[in-house]
Amino acid sequence: MASPYAQELQLASLAVQRAALITRKLLSAVDKGALDKSDASPVTIADFAAQASIIAAIHHVFPNDEIVGEEDATALRKNPVLLERTWELANETHLDDEASEALLHTPQTREELLDLIDLGAKGNCTPTSRTWTLDPVDGTASFIRGEQYAVCLSLVENGHQKIGVLGCPNLRASGFVAETLVDRDGHGQLLAAVAGHGATIQPMGPGALLSSRPLEKIPQITDTSAVHFIDTQAATTQNLEVHGRVAASLGAPWPNPVDLWSAQMRYVAIAVQGGCNAFIKVPLSKKYRSKIWDHAGGMLIAQELGCVISDLEGRAVDCSQGRTLAGCYGMVVAPASVHQRVLEAVRVARGL
Repeated sequence: MASPYAQELQLASLAVQRAALITRKLLSAVDKGALDKSDASPVTIADFAAQASIIAAIHHVFPNDEIVGEEDATALRKNPVLLERTWELANETHLDDEASEALLHTPQTREELLDLIDLGAKGNCTPTSRTWTLDPVDGTASFIRGEQYAVCLSLVENGHQKIGVLGCPNLRASGFVAETLVDRDGHGQLLAAVAGHGATIQPMGPGALLSSRPLEKIPQITDTSAVHFIDTQAATTQNLEVHGRVAASLGAPWPNPVDLWSAQMRYVAIAVQGGCNAFIKVPLSKKYRSKIWDHAGGMLIAQELGCVISDLEGRAVDCSQGRTLAGCYGMVVAPASVHQRVLEAVRVARGL
């Protein structure tokens, strides 16, 4: 994929692949070192180790770039046992290919590991910044169950996505996407996009990057009954009743069989045409705003393949307002050909 961001794309892909190896090491562990975060979502040492590993690689090559990461190291600083487990995981996981591993950096001390994690916790996206956003394990709850999750990294410049890389360790090469249909023989798939240059998919492995292939464009449908929404029936922040009314007004099937907890995996399922081509998010609370790491990167991949993404008012998503999508209330993701009709159906279903 020839682009002005060739170095950044290679580094991001290798960093995500190494972090994915970190997470896979814990998939079979009985005790994954899970904690409860302040928002009541689970976090494991895989989150901490993967965040430290990715930030180490990025910060070493681009020390002046901002980094926005989901986790902070407070819990590790208070818990020496978990710190030691995280240190061992991050420090001992390397790519098998020496040339590829040499392009990455590994934390050299426990204090450096803690500081790298906290570097991500302090970062922000602004209208003039060059910022990497990352979610070390998007879908920690499903990760703990051995289901679908993603290791996510994106580059945002001046509020615009430039690179998106998603490592999906349990994603099969093709076919219907479901939580329990996992890749048991390989290392999953890596999806990547560069703004204006399309999107690709390639198998992940333990060493050098493997060959990629272009992802096919999403079919531009005209019949709204061909809209197949992806959703999560376990959602606690979105209005599933309104979602159902939207589907009914469009003549779309509801609920669609594709149901994924991870927000980033919903973009992936659309990108690989795994049984869905759209999703909406109507929050239950008017104050709710999505975290940037739950969408940046995945949004770019979907956009490069022919989706339009907006908030519930039809406004483009602004990635320059800190650690959340502060100016974006809700989400409408659909093929360009029907996005406006889906958006209108959402307005009607909301009673506007």
